[in-house]
Amino acid sequence: MAFLGLLVGAGFATGLEVIQYFASFGINGLWGAILAGVVMSVAGAVILQLGSYFLADEHKAVFRSITHPAVSWALDIVVTLTLFCIGFVMLAGAGSNLEQQFGLPAWIGALIMTALVMVTGLLDVDKVSDIIGGLTPLLIIAVVIGFVYTLFNLPDDFGVVNDLATQEESPVSPWWLSAVNYNGLALLLGVSMSLVIGGNHASMRDAGRGGLLGGIIYTVLLALAVFTLLANIETVAGDDVPMLTLFDSMHPAMAYVMVFIIFAMIYNTAIGMFYALGKRVTSSRPSWYTPVFLALCAAGYAVSFIGFDTLMTYVYPVLGYLGMAMVALLVGWWIYARRRLSEESGHRDTIRDLTEQREDDDADFSSDDETELSDELEESDADSDALAEQVTSEVTGEDGDDDGDDDGGSEDRRDDA
Repeated sequence: MAFLGLLVGAGFATGLEVIQYFASFGINGLWGAILAGVVMSVAGAVILQLGSYFLADEHKAVFRSITHPAVSWALDIVVTLTLFCIGFVMLAGAGSNLEQQFGLPAWIGALIMTALVMVTGLLDVDKVSDIIGGLTPLLIIAVVIGFVYTLFNLPDDFGVVNDLATQEESPVSPWWLSAVNYNGLALLLGVSMSLVIGGNHASMRDAGRGGLLGGIIYTVLLALAVFTLLANIETVAGDDVPMLTLFDSMHPAMAYVMVFIIFAMIYNTAIGMFYALGKRVTSSRPSWYTPVFLALCAAGYAVSFIGFDTLMTYVYPVLGYLGMAMVALLVGWWIYARRRLSEESGHRDTIRDLTEQREDDDADFSSDDETELSDELEESDADSDALAEQVTSEVTGEDGDDDGDDDGGSEDRRDDA
């Protein structure tokens, strides 16, 4: 669910991305959704498994380990710029959301969101993000409700629907490239946190399965959203927030529910982007975080005046292509190191089995088992102490890093193999 939450964010909630990247190609947009889902499932499994292999706690160490330093530096810059770009697009999206529902000028909605982000960014962001992150299931429910509503109100002629849909502008074409570009955008946005999620699981097999399952659920949701908006294209065409328009056509009260869900998802994405950006920019000077964070938010608000639709049309495709290159690099390295990864996965499984045996008071854990566990830890590519601590904490359910000392980072959690 954590990986899925990174993919199904504010842009998905508004429905504009779905229209531009998929529904604008008519029926072919459904094939695009399936293609995007397949790519997302594979890439998700690879990224989470790489995060697990490196026991990653941030993306830079992974990039440094699999690429030339110059390429790693470039990827870090791209990811950092993406945080800012998505951040100011979210501010513009908040303006469009409130403007469409309440008639407020877009700059007021964007200002409200900027103020919320500024205030929250100076507080305990983790707790707030956990609360707002719980709204992701509400978005899933909303998509399902829209789909069921559409099934009972299907258009009479899908040929007409197809013609109307293809009149919508798409920033990338043809349909298959648009689908893959959207994948690149989503994964570039979520790669940093996805690697960390994988790094929190010592079992590479479980991490890979988690990414695969998240990709499959994402595929289903994306297909439902594309079909729903495509079938209702006559109602939602031309709007900045088509999902809101669709729910308003069901019942005005439904629109108020949806505007809250969309605003909350935008807020969750925006605070995540600007907070991570502030921390990244001030990583060498943490004391500068507050002024730098506030300045970045103010700059994002200024750029948001360009407009939500315009920003998505020109910013998203560029980020999508950069994301495609990043995904190709990660998947390529995964294929290149497949044998090493497979062997490491075997070591991890054995280490976990022996650790579970050791921690079970009713099990017989002999000195030979202890020797085997030590040997497996030494043969692992990961730092033996870090891996032992990670596996033990997973088996016992206790945090093995009670003292909070994590100065080593993920770069020190893997031996040079």
